[in-house]
Amino acid sequence: MRHVVWIYFLLFFIGVSLIGGSVLTTYTQFVEEGPLTEATEVVIPKGLSLKRTARLLKEAGVINSPSVFELGVRASGNTMKIKAGEYQFPRRASAKMVMDILTGGQTVIRRFVAPEGLTSAQIVALMDLYKGLTGTVENIPRNGTLLPDTYHYSYGDTKESIIRRMQTAMARTLDELWRNRDPNVPFTSPNQAVVMASIVEKETSLNSERARIASVFFNRLKKNIRLQSDPTVIYAVTDGRLDLKRRLTYKDLKIQHPYNTYVIYGLPEGAISNPGRASLEAVLNPIESPYIYFVADGTGGHVFAATYEEHQKNVQNWRRIRKNKAALAAAKKVGKAASLPVPRAVPENVRVGTVSVEEVAEMVDDAATEGDSGSGG
Repeated sequence: MRHVVWIYFLLFFIGVSLIGGSVLTTYTQFVEEGPLTEATEVVIPKGLSLKRTARLLKEAGVINSPSVFELGVRASGNTMKIKAGEYQFPRRASAKMVMDILTGGQTVIRRFVAPEGLTSAQIVALMDLYKGLTGTVENIPRNGTLLPDTYHYSYGDTKESIIRRMQTAMARTLDELWRNRDPNVPFTSPNQAVVMASIVEKETSLNSERARIASVFFNRLKKNIRLQSDPTVIYAVTDGRLDLKRRLTYKDLKIQHPYNTYVIYGLPEGAISNPGRASLEAVLNPIESPYIYFVADGTGGHVFAATYEEHQKNVQNWRRIRKNKAALAAAKKVGKAASLPVPRAVPENVRVGTVSVEEVAEMVDDAATEGDSGSGG
């Protein structure tokens, strides 16, 4: 069959070439290297005729001659086999190779990356930044129903289709992990596990810490101590947006809200984010620990404590770290504005520009003591 096609192909070339030129010249133009100097992506819209497709490829610099390309496609019997979509054509691709790519449906595979810990609204907003995704998401899914991951798509796929895939992936993952959960976890439903995992997800980005942070919350639940997780306060203060652009204050911790775990006992009524698989695993197969508290360690991680006294020492250390960082940052900013060099360690009582280090430290002191009570989350 293949030989028959190429015999027809050559006969067609011969017939046309008798009118416009030599067979060898026409065929050579179809199989010779193309004009592309680097790989190029082109979108072929749906319903585009062969003639307009050839013209589009010429305008994109993919082929040299629209007429030679059109002739080759017709001669090979592929006129109706060209598929719409986004294609990547390699450097120096011949017109024949371009035809093979278009008829083979080898469209460009794009990736949508949904990071762990985003709300559903943030994930939908993120989709607007990805080229090729079409349509709108009419109804924002509930937090905790989308599984953060990398999803492949082709140009023209809808945002709704990605959302459905994320929902299916979360349902499948949660079902698997729930069936294999530790029988001692204090959850009566998979949704409760998602709520807990959503808090753990917002507390840390370190895989090594998720299980320990989960253990703190489990221990607090057992002792009937409020979870006191800062991300739940941020969720309450921002009405679910999680985009607070300042530090939490003690006033924030007292806000009456069903998601504020400094006020309520137990879990909030819903998830505050979309947790990833690692956080779901951490809360469904928890480790045992004596920890009741944790606080930032100044390096992106946390230090844990089993007693309030130990926790207070950790908090004081964190305050010193944060105050020193804020003081040095402020001193450098003042020094830069005054065009003065700032030493690595600024001596006490030395003024930088018009502000002393003590004054800088005093300015940041309030910020350095905010949000350090409770579990320290």
